[in-house]
Amino acid sequence: MDVSAPNDRLRAATARVVELLAGRGVEALDDRELVGLMSEITAARNALDVVMACAARVIDERSAREQGGTGLAQRQGHRNATELLQSLTGLPRRDVIRSVKTGGDLLPAVRPNGEADQAVSTAVSQDAGGAWLDRMSGALRDGVLSHAQFQAIRVGLGEPPVQRYPELDPDFLPRAWEAAVERLTDEAPHLPVEELRASARIARDRLDPVGVTLRFEERFAARSFRSWIDEHGQRHGRFAFDDDAAAWVDAMLQAALRPRRGPRFVDPDALVAETSDERSGEQIAYDTLIAVMRTGAAADPAQAFGDRQPGVRIVVEASALRAAESGSAGGSPAGGVPRLAADAVGATSVETVVRGVGHLEDGGGALPGGVVESYLCDAGAVPVTLGDAGRPLDVGRHQRLFTRAQRIAIAVRDGGCVGIGCRAPISQCEMHHIDHWAADRGRTDVDDGVPLCRNHHLGLHNRGEKIVRERDPVTGRDSYWLHAPPDPLSGEVRPPALLRSRSPRRFGAA
Repeated sequence: MDVSAPNDRLRAATARVVELLAGRGVEALDDRELVGLMSEITAARNALDVVMACAARVIDERSAREQGGTGLAQRQGHRNATELLQSLTGLPRRDVIRSVKTGGDLLPAVRPNGEADQAVSTAVSQDAGGAWLDRMSGALRDGVLSHAQFQAIRVGLGEPPVQRYPELDPDFLPRAWEAAVERLTDEAPHLPVEELRASARIARDRLDPVGVTLRFEERFAARSFRSWIDEHGQRHGRFAFDDDAAAWVDAMLQAALRPRRGPRFVDPDALVAETSDERSGEQIAYDTLIAVMRTGAAADPAQAFGDRQPGVRIVVEASALRAAESGSAGGSPAGGVPRLAADAVGATSVETVVRGVGHLEDGGGALPGGVVESYLCDAGAVPVTLGDAGRPLDVGRHQRLFTRAQRIAIAVRDGGCVGIGCRAPISQCEMHHIDHWAADRGRTDVDDGVPLCRNHHLGLHNRGEKIVRERDPVTGRDSYWLHAPPDPLSGEVRPPALLRSRSPRRFGAA
């Protein structure tokens, strides 16, 4: 790999850091200089991470087991390259292994004498990852992605499962992976690493519906609960949830911990002011789960959760659903898709089967078709129409608050709070009129509503910010931009920031 690009970035960023700190301490910098300092330190660190990953890869290759006692790590008195790198860097084993893996993507092949072979490297790169991996590696090398962002996308996406879909063009999934990499790379500067990793998993699940079922079954098989008592007599517990159970636990905790929550575990005749509750969030979560386990299915849900009951809502596209007639054989419909429910022998009925996957409204995690079918059977479905034709969910100015159907439609469109860098799920969001209903005579329409968590909603009003909707005349798609007022101290006007949807639907689907 040509290291001139990261070397140049490292040299330039380091020079700017030295210039900013010339003769001054960090505390002497003004706000603009302080933000600039952190940006330059980050640029220098990202460049160093690239060089370090390449060096770690070469050290790993020169310390290969085939080298025996002549290997680099062995000559330094270590058993392997990981131990040598840990002693040199002081990093945890996990970080060292991650750095070596990144170096493997940047330098796929290294000669036995340690010199990179460009011809071999390029050939291996095309076999191992193709254009999608080359694009990621280039973004890391050029400083577009940090090492942590690169790993989040790399681990979240995984490899295109070409062998799993022999009926497809062999180039279809690699091209789809490349498109997902482009979108994730574009979103990376605006997302925390944890959210970026989750988005990469959602993109993978949209493109690999068979893999969703396989991964669901793996995590279901790994479900467990373990408890132990420490030396002080405190009992501890550790859960490993399957995906379905995890969604229910999340729904219960969101109902108990949401902003503006109602009274918890309190009789309506003995209400206590919310401010008198001194429990931490973790204590409330604990009390919620214990209350649910104690009261069981016979409990009055309002006793535990107040005015909003927990529930799991799954978003599935109509194109993933189809009707199938069940015959007397009682087996699966054509194509091996399991039935929604078993039929009596000789009976014939029309059932809904799911060809693709569903996504949790909170967080966007994928669930396989069989699980979605069980929810369709148990709880039914709410149809949501999105698009320009008809706009059946618009209610204009006939009412001020968004309807339940509108809230669901907005949730499907945006997936959660659209505030900059926010990870709040849709269950914690309030619907904001981008044109104020009273002051601007705004309409209560889906197009003019965006989901914001309590923090971003209050902040928007307190700071005098404005969200503006713009429609692309060619595609007809809407985009939402956050416009901030001038800075009260400097008078500087920041450029508008694009508010990005977190819906799984922003990624292509198989």
